[in-house]
Amino acid sequence: MTAVIEFRGVGRTYPGPPPVPALKHCNLVVQRGEYVAIVGPSGSGKSTFLNLVGLLDAPTSGSYLLDGTDTTALRDRDRTSLRGRTVGFVFQSFHLVPHRSALENVALAMVYNRCVPRMQRAQQAEEALAKVGLGHRIDALPTTLSGGEQQRVAIARALVTRPQLLLCDEPTGNLDTASAGKVLALLDELHADGMTVLVITHDRDVAERGGRTLTIRDGSLTETTRPL
Repeated sequence: MTAVIEFRGVGRTYPGPPPVPALKHCNLVVQRGEYVAIVGPSGSGKSTFLNLVGLLDAPTSGSYLLDGTDTTALRDRDRTSLRGRTVGFVFQSFHLVPHRSALENVALAMVYNRCVPRMQRAQQAEEALAKVGLGHRIDALPTTLSGGEQQRVAIARALVTRPQLLLCDEPTGNLDTASAGKVLALLDELHADGMTVLVITHDRDVAERGGRTLTIRDGSLTETTRPL
């Protein structure tokens, strides 16, 4: 089985002065279909880790294989293409276009990635919204949706290109308890359907939903052993 994420001695140091080692010599394998939570305090290196996994930044040492492709020497254009077809992003802020409907917001992901023919975009966007339980809200503007509904639209947007990896950064950070529960239940369903899910969070309760928990502290990544 091909790993979705494979870090081989990956590190990221930002130039100074003085140089800042944000992530230190990290080895990690995430297999297809895993649900992994990443926890750690503010400033620990979680954002750097997310940027590296999502190909938003490149390591300064080591190599990173994403879905079997060594990304180390890829040109920017090729990295963008690989990211667009392999990774779906869900952020704490929903990043929806306020004057566009839920359907249009989801379809925009396919416009930017240019991975779906124009004639198929509306149909795939509608299917993605139905998958997150919002098939009845396709014409709604973000301003008429609750926070939880907006996040589910964002998840549909992440899913519409049918990625191998769903990368979530504090996906419940802006939600009330009830809405957060619905979003977490949706992530559970997606994982049960075979999606590889990686969630970065401050919340230990959120982290416990995953099958594995990794901790980042002072740029070092370690596996957290759970009690039996």
